[in-house]
Amino acid sequence: MIKIIRAKMHGLRVTGADISYHGSITLDPNHCAAAGIYPLEFVNIWNKSTGARISTYVIYGEPGSRCCILNGAAARTCQEGDEVIIAATELIEPKELCTRKPKVLTFGEGNEISEILQYSVTEGTLQPYDFFIDKLQ
Repeated sequence: MIKIIRAKMHGLRVTGADISYHGSITLDPNHCAAAGIYPLEFVNIWNKSTGARISTYVIYGEPGSRCCILNGAAARTCQEGDEVIIAATELIEPKELCTRKPKVLTFGEGNEISEILQYSVTEGTLQPYDFFIDKLQ
């Protein structure tokens, strides 16, 4: 088995940090639906501003709010305005690699979706695999 990216939000800005909440990351369900990230799913979060890396689970906030709120211990890793990368992963057999097409959302300053991309892997001609990034929107 190999662990691969299943869905990714790139450049989402932190809108809040609540140390007294009991854990998780609160995300706009509209963003999650567009990327394919589920409530209660564990995600990796990488802070582009500080390099901090954490793992926590997703809870849904208010639809349309464009929120990205780190809760509990995770709130210590980010400050409002920091850019983060949020990645959901899955375990697959290597032979399944060419069947996966993860969505990647990129974001503007107001946490609006700027682009929707798709990663794809195909069998290569000069190497075992070729990797492509397709723009869907």
